[in-house]
Amino acid sequence: MVTPAAHRAAAAHLQSAYGMSERRACRVLGVDRTSVRYQATRPDDGALRDRLKALAQERRRFGYRRLHVMLRREGHAVNKKRVQRIYREEKLTVRRRGGRKRAMGTRRPLEIPLVANQRWSLDFVSDQMTDGRRFRILTVIDNCTRECLGLVADTSLSGRRVARELDAIILRRGRPETIISDNGTEYTSNAILA
Repeated sequence: MVTPAAHRAAAAHLQSAYGMSERRACRVLGVDRTSVRYQATRPDDGALRDRLKALAQERRRFGYRRLHVMLRREGHAVNKKRVQRIYREEKLTVRRRGGRKRAMGTRRPLEIPLVANQRWSLDFVSDQMTDGRRFRILTVIDNCTRECLGLVADTSLSGRRVARELDAIILRRGRPETIISDNGTEYTSNAILA
Protein backbone atom coordinates (compact mmCIF):
# COMPACT_ATOMS: atom_id res chain seq x y z
CA MET A 1 0.00 0.00 0.00
CA VAL A 2 1.36 3.41 -0.98
CA THR A 3 1.10 6.09 1.70
CA PRO A 4 -0.28 9.59 1.05
CA ALA A 5 3.19 11.01 1.72
CA ALA A 6 4.59 8.81 -1.06
CA HIS A 7 1.82 10.01 -3.39
CA ARG A 8 2.71 13.63 -2.60
CA ALA A 9 6.40 12.95 -3.29
CA ALA A 10 5.59 11.20 -6.58
CA ALA A 11 3.32 14.05 -7.72
CA ALA A 12 6.00 16.61 -6.84
CA HIS A 13 8.57 14.61 -8.82
CA LEU A 14 6.31 14.45 -11.90
CA GLN A 15 5.67 18.20 -11.68
CA SER A 16 9.35 19.13 -11.35
CA ALA A 17 10.94 16.55 -13.67
CA TYR A 18 8.37 16.52 -16.48
CA GLY A 19 6.77 19.94 -16.08
CA MET A 20 3.29 18.44 -15.53
CA SER A 21 0.50 20.33 -13.92
CA GLU A 22 -0.76 19.18 -10.54
CA ARG A 23 -4.02 18.03 -12.12
CA ARG A 24 -2.26 15.88 -14.76
CA ALA A 25 0.23 14.41 -12.26
CA CYS A 26 -2.65 13.37 -10.01
CA ARG A 27 -4.50 11.81 -12.96
CA VAL A 28 -1.37 9.82 -13.97
CA LEU A 29 -0.89 8.55 -10.39
CA GLY A 30 -4.59 7.92 -9.86
CA VAL A 31 -4.81 9.96 -6.66
CA ASP A 32 -7.11 12.71 -5.52
CA ARG A 33 -5.78 16.28 -5.69
CA THR A 34 -6.93 17.06 -2.16
CA SER A 35 -4.70 14.30 -0.74
CA VAL A 36 -1.72 15.74 -2.65
CA ARG A 37 -2.44 19.27 -1.42
CA TYR A 38 -3.04 18.19 2.18
CA GLN A 39 -0.84 19.95 4.76
CA ALA A 40 -0.54 18.17 8.10
CA THR A 41 -1.50 20.20 11.17
CA ARG A 42 -0.06 17.88 13.79
CA PRO A 43 0.47 19.51 17.19
CA ASP A 44 3.98 19.78 18.59
CA ASP A 45 4.67 16.69 20.66
CA GLY A 46 8.22 17.50 21.77
CA ALA A 47 7.44 17.29 25.50
CA LEU A 48 5.53 14.04 25.05
CA ARG A 49 8.35 12.61 22.92
CA ASP A 50 10.96 13.48 25.57
CA ARG A 51 8.86 11.98 28.37
CA LEU A 52 8.24 8.80 26.37
CA LYS A 53 11.98 8.40 25.73
CA ALA A 54 12.71 8.95 29.43
CA LEU A 55 10.11 6.38 30.49
CA ALA A 56 11.38 3.87 27.91
CA GLN A 57 14.90 4.36 29.31
CA GLU A 58 13.68 3.76 32.88
CA ARG A 59 11.41 0.85 32.02
CA ARG A 60 13.39 -1.05 29.41
CA ARG A 61 11.05 -4.05 29.43
CA PHE A 62 7.90 -1.98 28.78
CA GLY A 63 6.39 -1.73 25.30
CA TYR A 64 4.38 1.20 23.95
CA ARG A 65 1.11 -0.08 25.46
CA ARG A 66 2.39 -0.07 29.05
CA LEU A 67 4.19 3.23 28.48
CA HIS A 68 0.88 4.66 27.21
CA VAL A 69 -0.77 3.70 30.51
CA MET A 70 2.04 5.38 32.45
CA LEU A 71 1.72 8.56 30.36
CA ARG A 72 -2.03 8.65 30.96
CA ARG A 73 -1.45 8.28 34.72
CA GLU A 74 0.91 11.24 34.58
CA GLY A 75 -1.85 13.36 33.03
CA HIS A 76 -0.91 13.34 29.32
CA ALA A 77 -4.08 13.33 27.19
CA VAL A 78 -2.78 11.03 24.49
CA ASN A 79 -4.20 8.01 22.70
CA LYS A 80 -2.47 4.69 22.10
CA LYS A 81 -1.94 5.19 18.35
CA ARG A 82 -0.10 8.45 18.89
CA VAL A 83 2.17 6.84 21.48
CA GLN A 84 2.80 3.96 19.07
CA ARG A 85 3.70 6.38 16.24
CA ILE A 86 6.18 8.31 18.40
CA TYR A 87 7.55 5.02 19.78
CA ARG A 88 8.29 3.84 16.23
CA GLU A 89 9.67 7.19 15.06
CA GLU A 90 12.12 7.22 17.96
CA LYS A 91 13.06 3.60 17.17
CA LEU A 92 12.35 2.49 20.73
CA THR A 93 12.19 -1.24 21.33
CA VAL A 94 11.64 -3.57 24.24
CA ARG A 95 15.04 -4.74 25.47
CA ARG A 96 15.45 -8.49 25.34
CA ARG A 97 16.39 -10.37 28.44
CA GLY A 98 20.05 -11.25 28.77
CA GLY A 99 21.27 -14.74 27.98
CA ARG A 100 21.95 -17.46 30.46
CA LYS A 101 24.64 -16.54 32.97
CA ARG A 102 27.71 -18.65 32.43
CA ALA A 103 30.52 -19.42 34.85
CA MET A 104 33.29 -16.84 34.76
CA GLY A 105 36.96 -17.71 34.69
CA THR A 106 38.72 -20.79 33.48
CA ARG A 107 37.43 -24.16 34.50
CA ARG A 108 39.69 -26.66 36.12
CA PRO A 109 39.98 -29.71 33.84
CA LEU A 110 38.52 -32.93 35.21
CA GLU A 111 41.23 -35.23 36.45
CA ILE A 112 41.26 -38.72 34.98
CA PRO A 113 39.96 -41.30 37.49
CA LEU A 114 42.52 -43.97 38.32
CA VAL A 115 40.47 -46.49 40.34
CA ALA A 116 36.93 -47.82 40.22
CA ASN A 117 34.28 -45.84 42.14
CA GLN A 118 36.37 -42.66 42.00
CA ARG A 119 33.89 -40.87 39.75
CA TRP A 120 30.44 -41.75 38.37
CA SER A 121 28.57 -39.95 35.60
CA LEU A 122 24.78 -39.66 35.53
CA ASP A 123 22.76 -38.60 32.53
CA PHE A 124 19.36 -39.04 30.91
CA VAL A 125 18.67 -40.33 27.41
CA SER A 126 15.17 -39.92 25.98
CA ASP A 127 13.33 -41.35 22.99
CA GLN A 128 9.82 -41.83 21.68
CA MET A 129 7.77 -44.95 21.03
CA THR A 130 5.82 -45.50 17.82
CA ASP A 131 2.57 -44.42 19.50
CA GLY A 132 4.08 -41.05 20.48
CA ARG A 133 4.72 -41.73 24.18
CA ARG A 134 8.12 -40.57 25.40
CA PHE A 135 10.37 -42.57 27.70
CA ARG A 136 13.63 -41.77 29.47
CA ILE A 137 16.63 -43.85 30.46
CA LEU A 138 18.83 -43.00 33.45
CA THR A 139 22.43 -44.02 32.71
CA VAL A 140 25.01 -44.45 35.48
CA ILE A 141 28.61 -45.00 34.31
CA ASP A 142 31.87 -45.52 36.21
CA ASN A 143 34.35 -43.18 34.50
CA CYS A 144 37.44 -45.26 35.30
CA THR A 145 36.28 -48.72 34.19
CA ARG A 146 33.75 -47.40 31.62
CA GLU A 147 31.33 -49.90 33.11
CA CYS A 148 27.62 -49.21 32.90
CA LEU A 149 26.40 -49.48 36.49
CA GLY A 150 22.75 -48.91 35.75
CA LEU A 151 20.22 -48.31 32.98
CA VAL A 152 16.78 -47.43 34.32
CA ALA A 153 14.07 -46.95 31.69
CA ASP A 154 10.58 -45.59 32.39
CA THR A 155 8.05 -43.09 31.07
CA SER A 156 8.53 -40.98 34.19
CA LEU A 157 11.64 -40.80 36.36
CA SER A 158 11.15 -38.57 39.38
CA GLY A 159 13.85 -37.35 41.74
CA ARG A 160 12.69 -39.85 44.35
CA ARG A 161 13.00 -42.70 41.84
CA VAL A 162 16.50 -41.55 40.81
CA ALA A 163 17.56 -41.47 44.48
CA ARG A 164 16.15 -44.98 45.04
CA GLU A 165 17.99 -46.38 42.00
CA LEU A 166 21.27 -44.72 43.07
CA ASP A 167 20.89 -46.18 46.57
CA ALA A 168 20.45 -49.66 45.04
CA ILE A 169 23.60 -49.25 42.91
CA ILE A 170 25.58 -47.98 45.94
CA LEU A 171 24.47 -51.04 47.99
CA ARG A 172 25.65 -53.34 45.19
CA ARG A 173 28.83 -51.50 44.12
CA GLY A 174 29.90 -49.22 46.99
CA ARG A 175 29.87 -45.43 47.43
CA PRO A 176 31.67 -43.29 44.79
CA GLU A 177 34.00 -40.41 45.71
CA THR A 178 32.28 -38.00 43.30
CA ILE A 179 29.24 -37.98 41.02
CA ILE A 180 29.02 -35.62 38.05
CA SER A 181 25.85 -34.74 36.17
CA ASP A 182 24.16 -31.88 34.38
CA ASN A 183 21.76 -29.59 36.25
CA GLY A 184 18.59 -31.49 35.39
CA THR A 185 15.54 -31.11 37.62
CA GLU A 186 15.79 -34.74 38.70
CA TYR A 187 19.21 -34.08 40.25
CA THR A 188 18.29 -30.83 42.03
CA SER A 189 15.18 -32.15 43.80
CA ASN A 190 14.78 -32.48 47.56
CA ALA A 191 14.86 -36.28 47.23
CA ILE A 192 18.43 -36.18 45.87
CA LEU A 193 19.52 -33.62 48.47
CA ALA A 194 18.17 -35.82 51.24
